[in-house]
Amino acid sequence: MMESGRELRRGWTTGACAAAAAKAAAIALDGGDFPALVDVLLPGGQRPAFALAGQERGDGFARATIIKDAGDDPDVTHGAAISATVRRRPPGSGIAFRAGSGVGTITRPGLPLPPGEPAINPVPRAMIAEAVQEATGSQDYEVEISVADGERLAEKTLNPRLGILGGISILGTTGIVIPFSCSAWIHSIWRGIDVARAEGLTHVLGATGNASEKAGQALHDLPEVALIDMGDFVGGMLKYLRKHPVAKVTIAGGVAKMTKLAQGMLDVHSKRGLADLEALAGLAVADGADDGLCRAIAGANTVAHAFDLAGAQGFDLGRLVAARAWATAAAALDTDAIALEILVFDREGLLRGRRDFAPAVHSPAPSKP
Repeated sequence: MMESGRELRRGWTTGACAAAAAKAAAIALDGGDFPALVDVLLPGGQRPAFALAGQERGDGFARATIIKDAGDDPDVTHGAAISATVRRRPPGSGIAFRAGSGVGTITRPGLPLPPGEPAINPVPRAMIAEAVQEATGSQDYEVEISVADGERLAEKTLNPRLGILGGISILGTTGIVIPFSCSAWIHSIWRGIDVARAEGLTHVLGATGNASEKAGQALHDLPEVALIDMGDFVGGMLKYLRKHPVAKVTIAGGVAKMTKLAQGMLDVHSKRGLADLEALAGLAVADGADDGLCRAIAGANTVAHAFDLAGAQGFDLGRLVAARAWATAAAALDTDAIALEILVFDREGLLRGRRDFAPAVHSPAPSKP
C-alpha cells in the first residue's frame, strides 16, 4: 500500500506478539535458553521472527516480552510491551489463559468469548497454543498475557463501552496489521475491481472482513480474483462500481457492520461510531417484535448480542438488517445495470441475514425482502 508516494509498512497484531512471547517463555521454561529471535506461524502461513525486549526466569515460571510494532498504522498499542508468563500444568490438562496486568476481562455477553474470560480472542488463543506446542511438544501450560500500561491504552478503545474491563484485548485474525490509510485502501479497492473486470468476471464480492469474505466466497464458489478487499469502505467500492459496473455485486459483512450500513453509514469503521441499538429496536418493533424484545435489543451490549436475543425468540433480525443495508447500498449505486445482494454473517461464518440479488435501483422506502 502507498501513501503520499511511499509504501506503507505493515506491522504485527497483539495476538502475534503474544504468541511469540509465549513461545519464547515456553522454550525457557522447558530448559532452553531464551532465543534472541523467536518465530511464530501466522494463520496465513507466514512465519515472522520477533526480537525479545525482556526476559525473566523464576520459580516455576518464565516470562518473555515483545514490543509491538504496528508498522505505519496509527494503532494505540504501537510500541506497547506485551509479555507472556508461562507455567506448567498437570499432564493432559491442556492450555489455560489468564489476563495479566493491562489485559482486559470480559464482563458482558455478545463478544467472541463469555463473561469472565480474559480478553484474548479465539485466533490469538489458537496461535499461542500452536506456538507453545512447537516449543515444547505439549500444550499443558498456563499462559498469562500482560501489557504494560494496558489499562490506560484501553481508554482509547471501545473496550470500556463493550464491558471489557482492566485493559486492552489481544486481537488479530491474520497476525498482520495492514496500515489504515483511506486513500491507499480505496485505491486498492478500485484496482481490485479493475482486475476483476479485465478477467471478464460478472460477479464480485466486497467483504468487511476475513470471516465474511471466506463465508461469502464459499456460498458462491467465487475465485480469488472476484474478492474485493473492501474493508470498512463500502461507499468507496460502490461509487467506483457505479462508474465501472459488474453485473452482480455481493456485499458481505458481520452483523455489526451490516447494521451500520443498514443505518445509512457507507463508512463502517469504528471511528465513525457504533451501530444505533435504539434504532435497531425501532426497526424490530416496526416489523412486529413485542415490547420486551425491543427493550432487550435497545439494551443489548453489542449488535451480536441483539441478534442472539432476537434469535432466541425466533425473530429474524438479520432479514431486516439485510433489507435496509441493501437499500443504503442500492442508493449509492442507483443503476439497474448491477444486481445487488447483501449477506450478513456472524463470527462463525453462519448466514444470519440475506437480501437476494435485485437491480440496484434506489427506492426511497425499502420493502421487506
